[in-house]
Amino acid sequence: MNAIKSKFLYHLIAMVTVAIWGITFVSTKILIQHGLSPSEIFFYRFTLAYLCMWCISYKKLFANRIKDELLLLSAGLCGGTIYFITENTALGITLASNVSLIVCTSPILTTLLSYLFRRKEPFTRHLVYGSIMALTGVGLVVFNGSFILKINPLGDVLSLTSALMWAFYSLILKQLDSHYSVIFITRKVFFYGVLTILPMFLFRPFNWVNDLMMQPAVFGNLLFLGIIASMLCFIAWNACVKELGAVKSTNYIYIIPLVTLLTSAIIIDEKITWIALAGCILILCGVYLAERKTNPTFEVEY
Repeated sequence: MNAIKSKFLYHLIAMVTVAIWGITFVSTKILIQHGLSPSEIFFYRFTLAYLCMWCISYKKLFANRIKDELLLLSAGLCGGTIYFITENTALGITLASNVSLIVCTSPILTTLLSYLFRRKEPFTRHLVYGSIMALTGVGLVVFNGSFILKINPLGDVLSLTSALMWAFYSLILKQLDSHYSVIFITRKVFFYGVLTILPMFLFRPFNWVNDLMMQPAVFGNLLFLGIIASMLCFIAWNACVKELGAVKSTNYIYIIPLVTLLTSAIIIDEKITWIALAGCILILCGVYLAERKTNPTFEVEY
């Protein structure tokens, strides 16, 4: 019974985490409108998160093995620098609907990669059908009644790269979580995220403007992104991947467009259509179906 309650708690944590990440799209958009670049926003949020993490995890500096340290570097690149840069760059050159829809293929990519490389997590019919249902719902939410699909090869490839990076990030965590604490892994991810974003400022110099940074909208959103959406949410997400597995955790990514849609309607008065509401229902039903346990005879044996 305690084990069931524990699993339920981590499912709940995963849902809350992705719900907060759904809000970050609106928060990031506000910061961009105030003149901050995507690279600067990423640098601020990960630096703030790292400094906060250092206050609670500072004794252990390096991993036990060079291989593990390289995996942590890879996690910082995949779940941090490359993910955010490819996603934000894609938003600048193609439709936001394209980006949102393609990035939400991350759960499917995670499932496929997990099966190909690890072969340790369940691959069930419910998982497949639920993923298809949720992705269909994502499509309805993203387009929100306006079915415009503009093919932009570069933008779409960048979006797919972003989704693939998050899938790799979740799988890398599974390679590390049995050897290190969630707190240590999370702190190292932030460190390598900050370290690997620095070369970007060679192409676009870092620009600090005191008056801009002191504005409540800028200061407040950076605090939200750094402390809540980065530090707390990455700790929560890494813990969920450790307890639930990469596939089950990543399925909750489908909920992000739903939360973004609702947040946009409340904060910036974007219209919600009945098609988007139907998509919301499909997402919730799909995630529920994907997370259901099935008879072991339906699972692929590894």
